[in-house]
Amino acid sequence: MSEVKIYSTGTCPMCTRAKGLFDKWNIDFIEVRVDMDRAGLIEMSKITNGARTVPQITVNGKWIGSLTELTELHMDGELDHLMQED
Repeated sequence: MSEVKIYSTGTCPMCTRAKGLFDKWNIDFIEVRVDMDRAGLIEMSKITNGARTVPQITVNGKWIGSLTELTELHMDGELDHLMQED
């Protein structure tokens, strides 16, 4: 099974939307609250080459981007393929 990770904060409406889409699509995910977890913030920065906005999403350690990229992957039918890769 693929590991989906979302880097978020407690006050981010786009993060809430992304998590809601994962729930709707029955995709399990790990949430890393970068506003509460300094190690998580450092991890996000390394994976994303310094991104400073949330949400940031990875699948199996591969950075896919934010809510916009997540939605585009889903609409293009590529998210299902990405989720099947191990």
